[in-house]
Amino acid sequence: MTPTPDNTPGESLISSSLIVHLLELRRRLLQWVATLLVMFFILFPFQNRVFEFVALPMIKRLPAGSSMIATGVVSPFMTPMKLVLIVALFLSMPVFLYHLWRFISPALYKNERRMFLPLLVSSVLLFYSGVAFAYFVLFPVAFAFLTAAAPAGVKVMTDINAYLDFVLTIFFAFGLAFEVPVAIVLVVWAGFTTPGKLGKLRPYALVGAFIVGMILSPPDVVSMTLLSVPVYLLYELGMILARILVPVPREVDVQNKGREHGA
Repeated sequence: MTPTPDNTPGESLISSSLIVHLLELRRRLLQWVATLLVMFFILFPFQNRVFEFVALPMIKRLPAGSSMIATGVVSPFMTPMKLVLIVALFLSMPVFLYHLWRFISPALYKNERRMFLPLLVSSVLLFYSGVAFAYFVLFPVAFAFLTAAAPAGVKVMTDINAYLDFVLTIFFAFGLAFEVPVAIVLVVWAGFTTPGKLGKLRPYALVGAFIVGMILSPPDVVSMTLLSVPVYLLYELGMILARILVPVPREVDVQNKGREHGA
C-alpha cells in the first residue's frame, strides 16, 4: 500500500496562514506592551503627584485635622506605583485598539469596516468620558456626603490603598456604564432588535438606569441620580446612532422576522 501523506497541500496552506497570523498578532501585542512600559517609566518619577491628583476629591473634603493614611508597611510606595501602572494601561488602550483594528480589519467587509471603526473610537471616548464624569462630577458630591455621614466621635482618615481600590472600581463601572450607546448600536446591527422596539422600552430603560445607578454609585440619592440620568440619556443617544449607522433594510428585516415568528 502506498503511504498516505500526513498533510494535504490545503492543510499545509491553512497551517502556514495560521502561523503568519499568529506571528502578526504577537508582533502587534509586543508593540503595545512596549508602549505600555514606556508610558509607565515616563510616569514613574511622578507617581506621588499622580496619586495626589486622583486623591484630590477626597482630600478636599476631609474634615479639618484629618488626612489620608497608609496602614500597610509598603503602601506608601506600592499604592502610587500600582496607580501609575493602571494609568499607563489606561493611556495605552488607544494604541492597543489601533493594533487590534489593524489586525482584524483585513478580514472585514467594507461595510463592516465602516461600522467597526467609528464604534471602536466611540467606545474609547465614551469610556474616558465615564471616568472623567466620575472624577469631576460624582466624587465631589459623593465624598462630601460620605465624610459628613460619619458618626460623632469617628475621625475620617481613609487608607490610601482602600481609597485607590474604591475609585478604580467606580472608574471602571462608570466607564462601562457609558458604553451604552455602543452596546445598543451593536445589538441593532446584529439584528437582535430595532431602534423602534427600543423606543417602546423607554420606561423600562429609565427604571433600569436607576437600578444601575443604585448599584454602582455611592449610597446617596444625589450620586445615584448623577449616574442614572446620564445612563438614560446615553440610551437615547444609542437609539439615535443606531438609526444613523445601521442600514434601514436591516431594521425592516428584523421586523419582518418578528412578524413571521408571531404568525
